[in-house]
Amino acid sequence: MEQIEQARKALTERFAELDVKSNILKAKELRELYGEIPKLPVEQRSAFGQAVNVLKNELETMVAAAEAAVESDSLSPVDVTAPFDINATRPKLLPTEQGTTHPLTQEIERVVEIFGRMGFVAEESREIDDQYHMFESLNFPKGHPARDDYDTFMTTQADTDGDPYVAPAHTSTMQNRILKKYYANLENDEAIAVVVPDRVFRNEDLDARHEHTFYQVEGVYVAKGVHAGMLVATLQKFLEEYYDRKLKVRVNPFYFPFTEPSFEFALECPFCESGCSVCSQSKWIELLGCGMIHPNVLKAAGIDPNVYTGFAFGCGIDRLVMMKHNIEDIRHFESAKLDFLRQF
Repeated sequence: MEQIEQARKALTERFAELDVKSNILKAKELRELYGEIPKLPVEQRSAFGQAVNVLKNELETMVAAAEAAVESDSLSPVDVTAPFDINATRPKLLPTEQGTTHPLTQEIERVVEIFGRMGFVAEESREIDDQYHMFESLNFPKGHPARDDYDTFMTTQADTDGDPYVAPAHTSTMQNRILKKYYANLENDEAIAVVVPDRVFRNEDLDARHEHTFYQVEGVYVAKGVHAGMLVATLQKFLEEYYDRKLKVRVNPFYFPFTEPSFEFALECPFCESGCSVCSQSKWIELLGCGMIHPNVLKAAGIDPNVYTGFAFGCGIDRLVMMKHNIEDIRHFESAKLDFLRQF
């Protein structure tokens, strides 16, 4: 029986150190005790086996009590998102020399810096929004067929009007807020000039050119006497700064409910002279949507369209970066592949 007492002591000490208490029932010491029974004289086997079963029952009781304590409401909640707690050893941080800024973050900072030198301030968007800012404030009334073009993610939670909240499919959800926030600029004879670089979400079929989560930069400019020529000149200057070369641009008529007139903006391919795989041999790349802000959008923000005019544009940052670095697959950005990220 001395062997059983030694095992009891050893198992009790180990029990306190185990994270998963039930593992004690699979301990080597317990298996060895059962293995001793066939080796004993016949007259000793029964008493020895009963003593081993008593030990096993004690351990099962300890396991049950420990599991009940974990489930008890009296225990303090654990913050599973914390990197470590007060009882844990502080982990060693990786040296910063082994890391780099993500390529999208690098380019977003570059985009904001260029527009900052052009007089634009930067604002952040939201990752959950209501349908008023997603659609109605942008001249998409309820039931408008153009809403279907955005493949919007809807949540199960609804707003006070009963409409589901959405994951913004474009950074244009910030237009109404921007126009209201900076309205005082107009009263002081200053322009509203804001860019919004942030994430957007669409229910896309994933391939080399499409992702369900990507980045856009929205631009809004409102003042007296703003015209389409200013829009084209602003975008051309931005792209020439971004790609560090002179570029030809062109605009083609298009349709957006929140701009009138609306355009698709294309630029001369910055990578070739006579056609390449990036521009599909056409020498032109359709890059973004833009136009003059619709009077109804200005009115929704309390701005008189008879006094003020403005332009807006939305550009995919991922596409800008792909073109700049000749990246063939948009999915690389979210892949966490070190061989890709280390290039930047």
